[in-house]
Amino acid sequence: MSTSAATVPRKPTGTKLRVVLAAVIVVLLVAMGLSTKVVSIKSQVAAQPGAFDPVAYGESEFPKVQALIDSHAVDAATLAAAIAKDATAAGTKYGVPGQIGPEFSVKFTGVAEKAIFGVYTINVPGVSNTVTVRVQTGPAINGTDVRDATGTISFGQFTNQIDYQNAGSALNNEVKKQVLAKVDTSKLTGKTVSVVGAFQLVVPNSWLITPVKLQVQ
Repeated sequence: MSTSAATVPRKPTGTKLRVVLAAVIVVLLVAMGLSTKVVSIKSQVAAQPGAFDPVAYGESEFPKVQALIDSHAVDAATLAAAIAKDATAAGTKYGVPGQIGPEFSVKFTGVAEKAIFGVYTINVPGVSNTVTVRVQTGPAINGTDVRDATGTISFGQFTNQIDYQNAGSALNNEVKKQVLAKVDTSKLTGKTVSVVGAFQLVVPNSWLITPVKLQVQ
């Protein structure tokens, strides 16, 4: 048999090679798609054992914190007099250590004056007019006084700083849901209100209180 008569396999042309490669890629992509499971970030977080759930934390812990603040609340007139006399001694006697100054639980009844961005100044009988008593009613509730006022919640109870901060926000959200939602906070001016709440003493003559109880008389 002559060499010219032998059958020699022909190499795939460029077009055929591209077609074959494209078919292989399509098969691979389909296989990958069938074996891929899409998981949202939220579900990943929820599935992690021990992942912090701010909503569940706020709902479970707020009633406990509210009860503790209520039971330790000092009459505002008594507290104001003690702070005016010796702020350090007042912090030791009535408060718990805070990040900047002592955290106090306080209670009072007074008349709400005009609000500025949801913060009412309250005229409280027995409290010197040199002391400004203010109560924040939202829509934003700032600070971590509800978290910190009892002295029972600490950073060491959480995995990281983010969870610790989220715990404070979660308790503030419960203030809005369980306390402030029951009151028309846009119409408190001129009305007598009874408040139980917490604040951090940064400036002795200016208190910004986060309420855990607020009733309109």
